Amino acid sequence: RWEAVLRGERPDRVPCDYWGTSEFTSRLKRELGCAGDRELWERLGIDKLIHLVPRHPRATEDNWHLQSHFSVWHIGTRTVPYADGLGSYEEAIEAPLAAAASVREIEQFDWPDPGDWDLAGLREQCEAWRDYPLLAGSCELFYLHCRLRGMEQALEDLIAHPEIADSILEHIAAIDLALTKRILDEVGESLLFSYVAEDLGTQESLIMSPRLFRRFLKPRMARMIDLVHSYGVKVFHHDDGAMRPLLPELIEIGIDLLNPIQWRCRGMEREALAREFGDRIVFHGGVDNQRTLPFGSAGDVRRQVRDNIAIFRDTKGYIVAPCHNLQPNTPTANVLALYEAAREYGG
Repeated sequence: RWEAVLRGERPDRVPCDYWGTSEFTSRLKRELGCAGDRELWERLGIDKLIHLVPRHPRATEDNWHLQSHFSVWHIGTRTVPYADGLGSYEEAIEAPLAAAASVREIEQFDWPDPGDWDLAGLREQCEAWRDYPLLAGSCELFYLHCRLRGMEQALEDLIAHPEIADSILEHIAAIDLALTKRILDEVGESLLFSYVAEDLGTQESLIMSPRLFRRFLKPRMARMIDLVHSYGVKVFHHDDGAMRPLLPELIEIGIDLLNPIQWRCRGMEREALAREFGDRIVFHGGVDNQRTLPFGSAGDVRRQVRDNIAIFRDTKGYIVAPCHNLQPNTPTANVLALYEAAREYGG
């Protein structure tokens, strides 16, 4: 179904995907009596995009977000609970380059070696999930810059210390390019996507001006997108928030799919996105988890899935999915309604 959508064809029904926190996914499996992830995807009829997981000998994390593992980059973290302890996130609290005052100090940092990631097992993962769409490799330049430098300082760098910003971003880009090339050489023929992402929007506006995006991020993202496309692999672009002003330029450099369509943010109205960009990219997400999924009724969820499918029906393609990770405060009934509606209205 994913492949048909990417070819511009209409599959038997609209594909659907799943994003959830580990706490929520564990609860869902327990409540539905599913022994593992595959059983959960089959039970709910989810065309799950599988994220392959290379390893790093120094990483303390084990999730798919391989190139952004905080421990590999010497970023200090703290577990922060939310929703009265129902869940938690690892939040960055120690930025290892926060005090750096020169490019020389940036150069002397203990940057990870892209050759240290262990790709053993990737082919076995591809074989194990051969009936599902696969994604591997990731690039999040400014996301990492913010955590290496501290968010306020990273933003200030773009104006006050461009040479430091360039040095940090170029190191991250070079590492991501080299590692992604290793991954593509190893299993590129089995992949549908590689992940080239940023968080360029807040709830109301861009996090940086278009001029700064063009100066610091656009050329480096374009290099990664060109590499991915050279292997015949598509680019999955995640971008939170009110990022609409930059969407034409992201399409220009080659993104194939936009996630998560946070349409409650300013300028992200679904109808306008479908009308203006629907002939050029696939849309992924759009089932709101700021209000509807955690606080709405099952009927609210069903209506929103129906509306999304109708709004995006005449675009290049649409994948039904939550706007971001399902949180532990989301009722199970609402998640069941999401995927039941996808099957009912997506044919």
